Amino acid sequence: MDHYKVLGLQRSATREEIKEAFRKLAMKYHPDKHSASPQAVRDDATLRFKRLSEAYEVLTDDRKRADYNLRSRGGNYYGGAGGAGASAGYGRGYGYRRGDYGRGNDYSYARASGEGVGGLSAKFEAALRYMTTRAFLLNVAFAGTLLGAAVVIDRGREALWKMQNSGKSFEEAMESIEKAKAQRDRM
Repeated sequence: MDHYKVLGLQRSATREEIKEAFRKLAMKYHPDKHSASPQAVRDDATLRFKRLSEAYEVLTDDRKRADYNLRSRGGNYYGGAGGAGASAGYGRGYGYRRGDYGRGNDYSYARASGEGVGGLSAKFEAALRYMTTRAFLLNVAFAGTLLGAAVVIDRGREALWKMQNSGKSFEEAMESIEKAKAQRDRM
C-alpha cells in the first residue's frame, strides 16, 4: 500500500497538504459516520480509515516519512517491481501485516526481517541511521571538543615549558633537579 496514494497526494506534498488531505478523507471514512450503514460498508470504511490513519502517522513524522520514502523507491529491494512486496507485507521493507486483535480487521505497520545480502544491507542502513542520529552526532562533537582541548592544553604546556626553561629539555631539567637534591642532602 502506497501511503501517498491512500491520501491522494504526490511524494512532494507538504505537511499542510498531508494534514488537509487526511482531514477530508477522515471525515468521509470515519467509522462513526457509517454506524448506521450495512456491515460491509462499515468494515470497508473502518479499513480505509485505519489505512488513512497509518499513512497520516507515517507521512507527518519526518523520520518515518524519510524511512518510508527510502524504502518505497526501490523495486528489487522489496521483492517485486515498484515495491509491491512492501505493500503486501512480503519480502523485506515495511508493510502491513494483518493482526489478530479481537475483531480481525486490525492492521499493524511492521518491519519484515531481511536475510542474506538484504540482511547485510539492512544492518548497514541501521548503522547509518544510528550514526546520523542527533545523540550520536552530539557525542561525536563532544568527543572532538575534548580531544581538541587536550591537544591545545598539551601544546600550551610545551610552549610554557620552553618559555620558562629556555635551552633545556624536560629530561635535562629533571637531571639538574636531582643534582641539586643530591648536593643539598650532602650538606
